[in-house]
Amino acid sequence: MDVKIANVQFQFKKYESFSDFEKQILGIFENVPKDCDYVLFPELMTIGLLTTFEGYENFTSADNDKLHVYLEEYINLFNSIATERKQAIIAGTTIEKEGEQYYNTAYIFDGKGSYAKHRKTHIFPAEAAWKTQEGDVLDVFEIGPAKIAVATCYEIEIPEIPTIYSRKGTEIIFCPSYTFTEHGFWRVRHCAESRAIENQVYVVHSPIIGNIEGSVEPGFGKCSIITPCEPPWVADGIVIESQVDTDDVLVATLNIDTLYDRRANGVATTYNDRFRRKALYQKYEEVMK
Repeated sequence: MDVKIANVQFQFKKYESFSDFEKQILGIFENVPKDCDYVLFPELMTIGLLTTFEGYENFTSADNDKLHVYLEEYINLFNSIATERKQAIIAGTTIEKEGEQYYNTAYIFDGKGSYAKHRKTHIFPAEAAWKTQEGDVLDVFEIGPAKIAVATCYEIEIPEIPTIYSRKGTEIIFCPSYTFTEHGFWRVRHCAESRAIENQVYVVHSPIIGNIEGSVEPGFGKCSIITPCEPPWVADGIVIESQVDTDDVLVATLNIDTLYDRRANGVATTYNDRFRRKALYQKYEEVMK
């Protein structure tokens, strides 16, 4: 089974209103093929909307929680686009407020008028000032033709998360990210490559880009679509990637059946071999506590 994916390299900007943000999103979809099964946007893709607030120039990262006021408009926008195009859209993440708690939440719109969500479970140390809480659920979604999951930025650096996803049946892990430096980008990118090899899954990595005056941290990176490193895929496991810090939409087709074949018959059968010697690992449980 072939699955077609569009991976959006999204650049945040200054906006006068949510309408400006909406126009940017609609313009991007003019370059997204309608026959794509999935469309991915990056982490905290709404960050530029902070510039619509009075006094933005004096904000700090503690003010990121203000983005929650745009949540309903964000949901309505992407739900409408997904339904009209009959595509599953992983619309990056934004700030969600529930009660008095804030979460960095990914929304997955199914193209049928509904959506699911994933709250980031591991907060990067530099995010502590954002006041977001950690989620505690690792769901696999049967949305679109494949079994998918979301590992937001730092989550892909925690090997246990993709391992749980793959054991629950995930075939594609979508990784929206927001990295402030080149070091941060490569840390996430190299971990995404490792998780693809360890779990024999596809990983789609979408870092946000942009740099505006004020409190908003710059976004650095380049989008990529990643496979395990063995035939029939390309040797470096990078199906396609964008240029650094340029607006782009990457499109690639991935075959799900090939994953299962390589798990059973590949050169490196890591999906099975990682658990083949559980008794050995159990001897060292103490050091893992």
